[in-house]
Amino acid sequence: MFYEIWVGLRYAGFGSGRRQGRDRFVSFIAASSMAGIALGVAALIVVLSVMNGFQRDVRDRMLSVLPHVEVFVSGKSVQQALNTLPELTTRVLKNKHVAGAAPFVASQGMLARGRVITGVQIRGVNPDEEPDVSTVNQQMINGSLSDLRAGSFNLAIGSSLASQLNVKTGDKVMVMAPQGSVSPAGFTPRVRQFHISGIFSSGHYEFDSTLVFMNIKDAAVMFRDNASSGVRLHLSDMYKAQAVAQELNQKLPIGNYAQDWSQNNKTWFAAVQTEKRMMFLILTLIIAVAAFNLLSSLVMAVKDKQSDIAILRTLGSTPRQVARIFLVQGAIIGITGTISGVALGALVAYNIDVIVPFIERLLGIEFLPQQIYFISTLPSDPQIFDITIIGATSCVLSLLATLYPSWRASRLQPAQVLRYD
Repeated sequence: MFYEIWVGLRYAGFGSGRRQGRDRFVSFIAASSMAGIALGVAALIVVLSVMNGFQRDVRDRMLSVLPHVEVFVSGKSVQQALNTLPELTTRVLKNKHVAGAAPFVASQGMLARGRVITGVQIRGVNPDEEPDVSTVNQQMINGSLSDLRAGSFNLAIGSSLASQLNVKTGDKVMVMAPQGSVSPAGFTPRVRQFHISGIFSSGHYEFDSTLVFMNIKDAAVMFRDNASSGVRLHLSDMYKAQAVAQELNQKLPIGNYAQDWSQNNKTWFAAVQTEKRMMFLILTLIIAVAAFNLLSSLVMAVKDKQSDIAILRTLGSTPRQVARIFLVQGAIIGITGTISGVALGALVAYNIDVIVPFIERLLGIEFLPQQIYFISTLPSDPQIFDITIIGATSCVLSLLATLYPSWRASRLQPAQVLRYD
């Protein structure tokens, strides 16, 4: 096997010695194939790492505001539900996976300031218990959740919403509930003046521009029967949310039901997974193109080395040994390109938080405008499993590309080749 490896290395461009014009051309084609494989592998690693990072960051920022599990009370008015929430909270806290629980009242409404009116998601919370299920209090850039006292009619709003309404802490806004009263003059929505007592920034544009917090009792007074209520849960392991929700649904009283965070955002997470699979398939075509380039370079090498093959056959080499030479050549090119691509891709993926800001400053552009995307920075989460799959796929495609040229080389007849030399 030693001479087969040695000859294969020389044909792959790793041997020593002076090269003629045709040898240099074949080596250039081999180097191009190697570079194509490396770039394809690197691109696939970087793209999948960014998609993993995007999914991780959006999920974590969503769950810093959203609960892992929500238990809803149905069939009761908000005021009636508020009386049963303490007992419900005690019941769900008995589950060993539940680390914290807090009651809530949720509804939709509109905020008005001057001529600006915008729709919002309003959540009534208990400021003393809310830190057990979310990190909103840690995300406050002005004020505190403790300012949401019952009867104060204070609001905590997101930073993007504050910019949209052009308000700051201490300013007043009008809150309009979707229900109201009907009079001869027409429909009159329920309107009440609130004070801005706090501004938070979760880093998630959708929440920072649409989510509003108020005291749970103020929300019950404002929205009455046109609101949902229940208990929000924080788990010790968020990946057990589905199992916990199913367990609670079996034990909760009739009229109460639980939903986990994956159900509430099922469409978004399914879309991300589908996009990741499709992106893997699309970018794998880059590696496939490089593998075809490798195949063509090996075919050219076989054509160029016909005399060498014939001489080896006359010296006693078997067809299998000749085939191994070109298998070694293709394997060396494919494996070297794969290793180079993995190294380059990992280097970029692990340092993308430095590379992207440098490019943005250099070109004066912004890759992820916060008004369009959930996050404003390009994240990256390289995963060993993905890198392993990409490397293995590249090696398999490279080895498959060597089969036909190797078989063709082993089928050459020395007498026919040397007859014309």
